[in-house]
Amino acid sequence: MTTDLPTLPRRPEAGHKGTFGTVCVVGGQADPPRVMLGGPAFAALGALRAGCGLAMLAVPAPIVNACLQIAPSATGLALPVDAKGQLKPSLIAQMLDAHAHLWECMAIGPGFGAGEYQQQVVVRLISQDDKPLVIDADGINALAALRDFHADLQAPTILTPHPGEYRRLAAALGIDADPVDEAKRPDAAARLAGQIGCVVVLKGHRTVVSDGVNTVTNDTGGPALATAGTGDVLTGVIAGFVAQFFRRSLGTGERQVTAQQQGGLSLLDCARLAVWVHGRAADLWTERHGAAGMLAADLLELIPSVISELRGG
Repeated sequence: MTTDLPTLPRRPEAGHKGTFGTVCVVGGQADPPRVMLGGPAFAALGALRAGCGLAMLAVPAPIVNACLQIAPSATGLALPVDAKGQLKPSLIAQMLDAHAHLWECMAIGPGFGAGEYQQQVVVRLISQDDKPLVIDADGINALAALRDFHADLQAPTILTPHPGEYRRLAAALGIDADPVDEAKRPDAAARLAGQIGCVVVLKGHRTVVSDGVNTVTNDTGGPALATAGTGDVLTGVIAGFVAQFFRRSLGTGERQVTAQQQGGLSLLDCARLAVWVHGRAADLWTERHGAAGMLAADLLELIPSVISELRGG
C-alpha cells in the first residue's frame, strides 16, 4: 500500500479553522455502572491531530466536563439525559439537527453503548444524506442490532469494525465471511462494503480497506496498537481527513468530476490514508520503545509528524 498511496492535498497557507473543517464526535456513556468517556475524547484529539480545524464532543451531559478535561482543545455539546443518565433520543435529534451546519463529518460510536436509546440515535443519524459519517465500536454494534438498517443508510459512510464487530454486523446482514484469516479478509471487507454501499475498514493485523470494488491491504502498524484507545484515535484521524478532504463525485459517466479533480479525496482514499498514518505512527513508537506499552496519547503525539512525512516534509 505504501507505494500507491494517493497524494494528500496541500494545506493552504492562508487557511483558518473554518478552512480545515469540523468533526463532531457522538459517543460516551453516563448510564451507571457503565461510564465511558475516554473513547470520544481520544477520537476528537485524533481528528485535531489529523489537521481538522475544530472538534466537537457530543456526549451525555453528565460527562461533558470530564471529556473536555481529556480533550481541552475540543468544544462540548451536552446531550440530554434523564435522571438515570439514559439518553433522550428525540431531544438529541433536535439538538444535533440544530447544530449540524457547524460540522463537515460525524464520528459515531466511541464509548457510546448500543442499547435501545443509542440505536434510536444512530438510525436517525444514518438516515440523513448530507453529512459523511465514520461509524465505529458501539455505533457498529447498534447497527447490528437493528433489523434492515441498511435500508435507512443514506449518508456517505465509513465503517471501522474489528473482527468481532464485523461478525455481528455480517450476521445481521446474512454475510458468511471470515474477518480473521489473512487470505480471506480482503473478500470479507469487500462483501460488506458492497452489500451496504459504504467503505469498510476491517481492522486487525494488516488492516483492509474496501469500497466493494477497490480493496487495499495496509502495511503499517503492529502489536503496539493492541491497547485501549488506539481504535478511537483511528476513528478520529479518519474523520479528520474526511472533514478536510472529502469531495463527492459530481455527475456520472464521461461527465463525472471525481473527488481528485476537485482537489479532494474520495471516502476510500481518506480512509486508506488515515489507516496508513495511524499504523506508521505506531511503527515509529515501536522503533523507539518496543512492541508493548504504547498509550493512545503516545500515538496521538506522533500523528502530525507522520502526516508531514507523507507530504514529503
